[in-house]
Amino acid sequence: MITVRLLSAPLLTLILALLSAPAAGDSVKRVVHPDGSVEYTNVKETKNAKGTGQPLASSKDEIVYRYRDSNGVMAYSGSRPAGAEFDVIRFHCYACDPDSTVDWRTTPLFLEPYRSEIETAAHQFDIDPALVRAVIHAESAFNPSALSPKGAQGLMQLMPGTARELAVNNAMDASENIRGGADYLARMLKRFGGDTRLATAAYNAGPGAVGRYGGIPPYAETKAYVKRVGILHERYAAN
Repeated sequence: MITVRLLSAPLLTLILALLSAPAAGDSVKRVVHPDGSVEYTNVKETKNAKGTGQPLASSKDEIVYRYRDSNGVMAYSGSRPAGAEFDVIRFHCYACDPDSTVDWRTTPLFLEPYRSEIETAAHQFDIDPALVRAVIHAESAFNPSALSPKGAQGLMQLMPGTARELAVNNAMDASENIRGGADYLARMLKRFGGDTRLATAAYNAGPGAVGRYGGIPPYAETKAYVKRVGILHERYAAN
């Protein structure tokens, strides 16, 4: 496994050389973390872990393990590390970094952007507009051009496959994205009996993960996400 942090100009030169070299087996890819740090790695995504005890990963349920290697260096892997303590994390959204320093009870709210689109979609799918706004805040911080390293798109970070399922033709169009995200959120609420915590956990980690664990999955990212969406939901509902 190759995992390199941007530390110096020589390292950057080396990485650029690796990126420009012809692919031979594993390819090096660029990952931008929520804190703005950049990492280059050849870690593969977990697509099918049959026989390893890991669940089959889907577009909203791909697993990244964070751990310290034998040299004490923080590393990231698509495979469960042997003989090391680890956290299960993802890098899909604004509120997903377990180590975020944002104070979610005081961070400024986005009260006005996309008011009409949010209210229309919330009414169409019979869900709380404050919850839709909280999820948008958590997913993209109201950036309509947000694009995650995994390919999630727009305000509500819709994966391409999910967008097609929801009949969203252009996930980068704010109105379409909000309608699709509200539709998916409403489906998760219905599936989990109106439980907002389970529905938002499913929005982040996938309904399969919530079903397998019988509740919020024990992923550091998902637990942080559910808590933060809950705080944001409460705050938006009060305004």
